[in-house]
Amino acid sequence: MAHDVAVGGAKGKLVVRNIGLLLSGDLAQPILDADTIIAVDGRITAIGKAADLDLSEADQTIDANGSPVSPGLIDSHCHPVFGDWTPRQNQLGWIEMGVNGGVTTLVSAGEVHLPGRPKDAIGVKALAVTAQRCFQNFRPAGAKVIAGAPVAELDFGREVFEELKALGIRHIGEIGLGTVAKGPDAKRVADWCREIGLESIMHTGGPSIAGSHFVNKDDVLEAQPDVVSHINGGPTSIAQADIRILCEKAKGALEVVHNGNEKSALVALEAALEAGRLADVLIGTDAPAGSGVQPNGILRMITLLASLGNLPAEQAFCLATGNVARKRSLDAGLIAEGYPADFVFLDKPQHSSGKNLLEAVSLGDIPGIGMVVIDGLVRTGRSRSTPPSHTAPAVV
Repeated sequence: MAHDVAVGGAKGKLVVRNIGLLLSGDLAQPILDADTIIAVDGRITAIGKAADLDLSEADQTIDANGSPVSPGLIDSHCHPVFGDWTPRQNQLGWIEMGVNGGVTTLVSAGEVHLPGRPKDAIGVKALAVTAQRCFQNFRPAGAKVIAGAPVAELDFGREVFEELKALGIRHIGEIGLGTVAKGPDAKRVADWCREIGLESIMHTGGPSIAGSHFVNKDDVLEAQPDVVSHINGGPTSIAQADIRILCEKAKGALEVVHNGNEKSALVALEAALEAGRLADVLIGTDAPAGSGVQPNGILRMITLLASLGNLPAEQAFCLATGNVARKRSLDAGLIAEGYPADFVFLDKPQHSSGKNLLEAVSLGDIPGIGMVVIDGLVRTGRSRSTPPSHTAPAVV
């Protein structure tokens, strides 16, 4: 783990051929009519049919062997601390195992599990900057962890947030995990963030740990954060009727998480569809949490929404890829020219009753992963987290 430092993207030309199904991550066109991807120096340069592309002089070729390919999955909501260790479960390797579950980018919602977490302005700023800089230099199994999410406290003035922005912090931690939680206070902080250019996210539901707060629909509607974090609870949900109101009236993205109320996640999906807001729905895990860490948490949420929520599986994948990328301004999550070469080779699990990947997911089966590529570098072969996939790629 200590040697898994950031190394940048692959050098040279990568060709991925014989793709059986190409998921784009884009709700507007979730399936691409293509069987080949070319990437140069870790970024996608061409997508299409092999016969129409220049496959010569490749430095590396991956034969998908008919395996479907998805963009690298994004966990919109997690709680890293330092390295690939979580004090919440005293577990090592949880991020690496997440990569085995197809997650290539993780977004911190606050480094709140650090024992003795500072709550004064100087300490909060120091922790956020340290977390951000550490994960810029350390990438477990190649994962890109966007860390440094400071938790707001009541005694912070606007200048604290201005300093955070100047230090390169891009978003704050969940409003509600600190002393700032309820309507007027939350609105003041969210307004400052909007004016300064920091992304604001807000806890929704009952307390997750001692010291956090209950945040109801009225608090969220008054503050209007950029992201309504775990609208299905983290882990305790607000009332289903209130979820529907937020899906109609909250202006920010609507996030559902694995470590929340699964029934409420289905209610949120239904309400978002009725409001024409599927593009605003994001998927996260909210791990590590009391229920542990879930390497397959994002895959499980995709499968839940597709199987029990009756969402077309190719659209469900978009909620954990392109939707998160666009709503949270991330350089990730789409298979499109110019984007990082972050790919998940996955298929129906062996012996699934589904005829293919999408049908298996719609039936409730967790996909099997055959390979994960991040920035053009192969990071895993057959996953240690998922059941074996029906097909698997090979490096030629």
